[in-house]
Amino acid sequence: MSATRTSPSPARTPLNGTALLVVAGVLWGAGGLAGSYLADRAGLGPVAVAAYRLLCGGTLIVLYAMATGTRPAGAGRAVWLRVGFSGLLLATFQAAYFAAVVATSVGLATLTTMVAAPVMITAGAALLDRRLPDARTAGAVALAVVGLFLLLGGDDVPGGPVLAGTALALLAAASFATFSLWFARRTTPANAADLGLGFLTGGLVLLPSAAASGMTLPLRPDAVGALAFLVLLPTAVAYVAYFTALRVVRPTAAVIGVLLEPLTATVLSVAFAGERLATAQVCGAVVVLASIAFQSSGPRPERPAVSG
Repeated sequence: MSATRTSPSPARTPLNGTALLVVAGVLWGAGGLAGSYLADRAGLGPVAVAAYRLLCGGTLIVLYAMATGTRPAGAGRAVWLRVGFSGLLLATFQAAYFAAVVATSVGLATLTTMVAAPVMITAGAALLDRRLPDARTAGAVALAVVGLFLLLGGDDVPGGPVLAGTALALLAAASFATFSLWFARRTTPANAADLGLGFLTGGLVLLPSAAASGMTLPLRPDAVGALAFLVLLPTAVAYVAYFTALRVVRPTAAVIGVLLEPLTATVLSVAFAGERLATAQVCGAVVVLASIAFQSSGPRPERPAVSG
């Protein structure tokens, strides 16, 4: 519709889109430490942290959309069906990932999700395009899988329902990949208003479970500051950057942001949490960086799936 504005961006080029993916990936990596710090300081469970993230982050995105005059793409019932579907995907992604962490470990859950998501995005794009991914994309994803195994494979996996946890991590990856592909390939391009309403819907889906586990937030500077940081940068800014980028780059390029998340989290853990990297993990970081460089270089054809 001519009256609908989309999220503003400067010169809309694939290069700017890649820069936005880098911003999103780096901020997501900081979100892991912020969420862990918030849970520790506020005594919140993982579902409560996820609910706060979706509800507060969604509110900020909606306020941004209102400030820029952005309205949901389309009108009527289609808008609410779209918002409901995106909210369910976001809620599933958050809940399944945190459940996988509880069932296995942070390392295994992150490894499974971050390896599966790029593969699913690439495979989904190939199915929707009805053609195999080009050699550059396939090579970059294969390289990323190797790098992530090296980077995140050093964590010990405790006993327990590892199979169920792995299945939950795969569900999280599938939800994120579906949301990314669907958001990028809509005939009517989605925007910040769609994204914010989807976040709010996902938060409302998680709210009953989060409330049952306890959502009381201590009004202390450390807890409130951690929540403010989490919902502003790794959530509102990162997701707006990511999905704005998907409007101007190929869907397979989305793996750049996904890969930078665990890489950034590892670097921050070394810098601020006193962790030390094994030689294999250093090699893994180098391989992941090589994969990102390989993916972001080369020809950048126009993305044919989204009009407008």
